[in-house]
Amino acid sequence: MVLCAGLFSNVACAAEQRSAVDVIPAEDYALYDQTIESVFLTSHTRLVVIERMTVARLLPDRTEPVTIESVQDRNYFLGRLPADLVRDFVGANRKAGRLEGRFQFGVRYRFVTGQLLEEPEVSAAVPVQAGGAAPVQALPLLERLAFSRVGRTLQQDQALVYVEQMRPDGTGAGFLVWFHREGQAWRIFDTEVVWTIRGGQRP
Repeated sequence: MVLCAGLFSNVACAAEQRSAVDVIPAEDYALYDQTIESVFLTSHTRLVVIERMTVARLLPDRTEPVTIESVQDRNYFLGRLPADLVRDFVGANRKAGRLEGRFQFGVRYRFVTGQLLEEPEVSAAVPVQAGGAAPVQALPLLERLAFSRVGRTLQQDQALVYVEQMRPDGTGAGFLVWFHREGQAWRIFDTEVVWTIRGGQRP
């Protein structure tokens, strides 16, 4: 733990602590990669667009973070999720985190913030036009994915992540993905559809 002395040091220390909380652990990207590969990738996928910031809610028309009560009320996975997994998932998603260029799912990808594609930060990214960021519509958008932060059991043998896909036509879906650890590897144990939007519908 870093000890801070003086007013300015305290301010700087608090800023460092906040930024550390916002960082997504490197080991979480293996779960994100597996989710993309198993749920979304097809042989035709050439570009994946990923929201830079994680989401803290489970429904696209809500702004409040997920709560233990909301998970219990909706009885996801028929209520089989371990209580400590739900608690950690909810706690991890009290605030958004910033995703970095650590994905390794084998397809080119770009980060998006709002309606702007960011400058590429990964070698697999496609080049942007001169002048910086380009509108999302400027490139063929095959997927637009947003992830939650990852929750884990106390024994680190199960994990839970939320992912949603929004398509250019306004349709999409959100999923909870439940992982179990087998040795040193993670595998998807089960998935549940949280919401869907078909043409002209609300989630």
